[in-house]
Amino acid sequence: MPQQYKILYRGGEGEIVEKKSRFIATTRPVKSEEEAIAFIEEMKKKYWDARHNCSAYVIGERGQVQRCSDDGEPSQTAGRPMLDVLLGEEVRNICVVVTRYFGGTLLGTGGLVRAYSSAVQEGLKNSAIVEKCLGDRILIHTDYNGVGKLQYVAGQMGLTILDTQYTDQVDMTFMVPVDQTGSFLSQVTEKTAGRAQIEREGTLYYGMLDGEMILFED
Repeated sequence: MPQQYKILYRGGEGEIVEKKSRFIATTRPVKSEEEAIAFIEEMKKKYWDARHNCSAYVIGERGQVQRCSDDGEPSQTAGRPMLDVLLGEEVRNICVVVTRYFGGTLLGTGGLVRAYSSAVQEGLKNSAIVEKCLGDRILIHTDYNGVGKLQYVAGQMGLTILDTQYTDQVDMTFMVPVDQTGSFLSQVTEKTAGRAQIEREGTLYYGMLDGEMILFED
């Protein structure tokens, strides 16, 4: 499992106009090739009157599945440049379809490459991309004297406190990047003089979007 990689979290749409030709880019999160193919067919039905619906997708945490289609445009002028943008941005689990309404003026090979690439970039600007990071969810039981100490450790390490429950003791849940877990547990033990009880609740991916933490349970 890679410690971190970027995914498309929420799709979007962007449009550019080049010599009266409209290029509409639509992005969609996908987790399988079947989902990508279904999305491409959906866009072809939506824009049935367009001359071209070119596509590209990258699927898998390491980008194991990569496909693209020129959909009738000259070879290597649409799908491949679109795919190159996705690979350059290192985004995974994404499918993008660029719909072209022909404006009457031929753009030439270089013009098509630039137009399709720019359309994808415009679509990505209006999408939500999240970096998934591998972390340990750690539950710590402490007395009330340990709360401030744990908050200090978390603050120094830039960690997120997921939850705090107050009863006769305090239960605090932290999300810790896997490469920082050892250091975090050592500091917790040191600051609480070994009195805190530590439970590892599991390893999972998490990400940040608009200042909020997202937990990926799958």
